[in-house]
Amino acid sequence: MGNAVVRQVPAVLEPFVGSIAYHENAFAHARERVLPNGLAQLIVNMREDRLSAHEDDGTVRHVAGIGLSGVCPAPKVVDPADQAAVICVAFRPGGAYPFFAAPQSAAAGQLVGLDDLWGRAGSRLRERLLDAPTPEERLRLVERALLERAADALRPDAATAYAVAALGRGVPVASVVDRLGRTPRAFIRSFTERVGLPPKQFARIRRFQRLLASIPHDRPADWARLAACCGYYDQSHLIRDFRSLAGTTPARYRPRNAKERNHVPLPAD
Repeated sequence: MGNAVVRQVPAVLEPFVGSIAYHENAFAHARERVLPNGLAQLIVNMREDRLSAHEDDGTVRHVAGIGLSGVCPAPKVVDPADQAAVICVAFRPGGAYPFFAAPQSAAAGQLVGLDDLWGRAGSRLRERLLDAPTPEERLRLVERALLERAADALRPDAATAYAVAALGRGVPVASVVDRLGRTPRAFIRSFTERVGLPPKQFARIRRFQRLLASIPHDRPADWARLAACCGYYDQSHLIRDFRSLAGTTPARYRPRNAKERNHVPLPAD
């Protein structure tokens, strides 16, 4: 169960930002696996001054309560306690680059404190959000911070926008390179810096997202048909890729709910 306040994204930010929202959640599970979706997020924990990153070796790393969750190439485990009251800016694929000086590839697969990216302005933003009287005012402050941070850079890059859209539809990387008239090396370098992942890896994740969106929740899935529709070679290819990107098999996949397909509750240890 939870409550949400969503702010309409202004036109100037729409090419870069998918949503700006405040969420209050109550979770019955202790941990959950978040599946890769090709997006970066700015996250603010409004309850505690911390965000947690579960590393592959089993350790847990903490940063301050406001940070950038870079584009992830693999599933990651998170603590729902960090999401009890949270502000989230979900950037569009390839949309985070105007707001951060470092290339998005530097934050890929990582949780980075905003103070490491914006300096004192990063931690100061969370302080201002805590002082704001309503969720609506908090979201206005976040929007204003984004506009101020990228005032001189809010011009969509046409090549990046085309590549992101085409790869998201399943167009082969080679065809995108030909259409843009660039050398493969130059395209891969530019795309990776702006989007956070190399184009083939990004395309694989977006294919996985097309699959998740196609899985019916009211009847058994026809995996062979879904494999053909979503661009997999065959059902075996789908299952291998699903296990790699979801950390489980298609048959055992149980998302938080039908609308939050990238969040998979995990059993207690």
